Amino acid sequence: MKIEGPLITGRFVARPNRFITLVEVDGKIVRSHLPDPGRLQELLVPGAELLLRPRPEGSARKTDYSTVMVRHAGQLVSLVSALPNRFVRESLLAGELPMLQGYSLLKPEITVGRHRFDFLLTDPDQRPFYLEVKSVTFVENGVARFPDAVSERGSRHAGALKELTENGDVGTGVLFVCQRSDAREFRPMWDRDPKFGRAIAEAHEAGVKVWCITVKVTVNEMTFFQEIPVNLSSY
Repeated sequence: MKIEGPLITGRFVARPNRFITLVEVDGKIVRSHLPDPGRLQELLVPGAELLLRPRPEGSARKTDYSTVMVRHAGQLVSLVSALPNRFVRESLLAGELPMLQGYSLLKPEITVGRHRFDFLLTDPDQRPFYLEVKSVTFVENGVARFPDAVSERGSRHAGALKELTENGDVGTGVLFVCQRSDAREFRPMWDRDPKFGRAIAEAHEAGVKVWCITVKVTVNEMTFFQEIPVNLSSY
């Protein structure tokens, strides 16, 4: 998947709120929109190299830039939490995700009752399959974890997928997209959001499929790297 440019380089200074970063660019401090509302404390450290996208001409947005990547431990990490949805959509159409071979995309953003899921697919048996995609940026000692901040929405989605699986002849799944390539395993962040951990573990026990993939990120593109094991145990 191509990354929209051009991107310019800056240095992280501060984060006055969840959606704003202060960045030093060419000796000046600029305000830049941050598309990922997670904590990101291990990534946004003073002096960290950031890649910013200038605001398009004619845009009514208040900030002049968007913060789209950070360089961490020698690699680029995407900070656009909506990017995995676009990546999964393009990868589905191109047949590039091994765990979803034989699945076909019917519709993005499908509403079921009070819930909206990212994709409606058909599985290899031509049954409806509801897929939710979650963005992951936190990795510690090779373990990708989600969420890095309490995610009530994530818990609701997991519970809704569990109900769909139990009540109908449909398939369901959650695909965690780790927006970096250095993770070897995925686990819920039990200490930060035990409610989500229980919700995703119970969903999986009910038949909801749970996968995690890592990607490689460059200034020009995001590409599939590998599927990694998922461990939903609380210990």
